[in-house]
Amino acid sequence: MARNQEKAQAMLNRFLQYKKDQLYGPKGKRPAFANECNNLGEAERWRRQIVKEISKEVTEIQNASLGEHRIRDLNDHINKLLREKKHWERQIKLLGGPDYTRGVPNIRDGRGAPMGAGGYFYFGAARELPGVRELFEKQQLENVKRRTRGDLHKLVDAQYYGYGDEDDGYLVKLEAKVETKARKRAIDKWNAQNEKSKVRKITKTYDGSLSDATNKEGGEVLFKAHVPLPSDEELKAAILAKKKAELMAKYAS
Repeated sequence: MARNQEKAQAMLNRFLQYKKDQLYGPKGKRPAFANECNNLGEAERWRRQIVKEISKEVTEIQNASLGEHRIRDLNDHINKLLREKKHWERQIKLLGGPDYTRGVPNIRDGRGAPMGAGGYFYFGAARELPGVRELFEKQQLENVKRRTRGDLHKLVDAQYYGYGDEDDGYLVKLEAKVETKARKRAIDKWNAQNEKSKVRKITKTYDGSLSDATNKEGGEVLFKAHVPLPSDEELKAAILAKKKAELMAKYAS
């Protein structure tokens, strides 16, 4: 009875493998170059295989007892797989598949710090290797010294613009004292200037000279005539003569 069950299970396994080969193609060696694959399904399968290998080796490299050489080899191979995964993702996009690179964050540790520089990353126990720890400490010091424009914008808030300076009332009192002194100083200056130059009404004769009453007063002359001005009687006589001339020209002809 058990033998029949084993035969049935083996037949089911062969059938499932046949359907899987029809869907994804037969198993084989992964191409060395992603551009050699022109089938979208196969490219998706090779990418999933690389992701599984990366996950397996990242879990393995967490063990610090593996030894320095083994840890360095694992870290190098993980970086190689990451580069290979990017090539397959680019080929999948060219074949009309989804864009896996969109919205993918940078590789960082649990504290949000970068895990490498220049396209090379350190995972697990590789971060504690000789020379690697000093590299990360140096990067942290450089990041503290050099702030980006975005970091500076994060420091700008309502307190930066002084919106909360008047909440305690202390600054308002100081500004009131300074404002009172500045206003008094401006009023005294304006009064001193007006005492030196008084505004007065100027009366002039037809020849442009000042009258006797005006000459006796002091102050600045606000208006000065450069040509003789006619008097009121002269203006009336000129208007009357012009009207007579118009009437004569109208009725005499």
